[in-house]
Amino acid sequence: MRKKNDPTKRPDGGVTRRGFLGSVGAGAVVAATGVARPGEAIPEITSPEEMVRVALMINGRIHRLLVEPRWTLLFVLRERLAITGTKAGCERGECGSCTVLIDGSPRYACMTLAVEAEGTEITTVEGLLDGEQLGTVQKAFVEEDAFQCGYCTPGQVMAAEGLLRVNPSPSFDEIRCGMSGNLCRCGAYPHIVNAVTTAAENKKGGQ
Repeated sequence: MRKKNDPTKRPDGGVTRRGFLGSVGAGAVVAATGVARPGEAIPEITSPEEMVRVALMINGRIHRLLVEPRWTLLFVLRERLAITGTKAGCERGECGSCTVLIDGSPRYACMTLAVEAEGTEITTVEGLLDGEQLGTVQKAFVEEDAFQCGYCTPGQVMAAEGLLRVNPSPSFDEIRCGMSGNLCRCGAYPHIVNAVTTAAENKKGGQ
């Protein structure tokens, strides 16, 4: 009886396109189903609805709470901790109204999971207050009339604060670059640049 040809093998012993695709497909199935090799532990998968315990350092105070792994820092700040200075705008990392500082660097809270932020120092616009007094950057925004509707202002202030912490004397172009991740629908950009310049001068003067 003649041996039937294997459609996955070439006459020269190589693998045909069908054989290659079949082997790749099988590997993908193994990867998707999480089948581990002998002796390997299967990674634990956390359900999106399963609550986990986190401790978040926000404005110098530790908040301990249960969160779902999928919750953003923005959601936790506003809906679970009532820290509402951080605004929800586009909620997809485009407008910057939710900007906070994480370890001193500006980050979009809508694009940061709350569980990611554990172990860091989070600063919101409320954290720039000196008691009941506005912080230096906040005062500069008022002095330079750097807002109209004001909705984007908390994010603008936090971006400016983050910029000035790493560059105390930014040039005009450096300010524009540093603030470029924050959008102002009212178009108050010239006033915003002036506010950052004023804040830089006031910080150097100890105000």
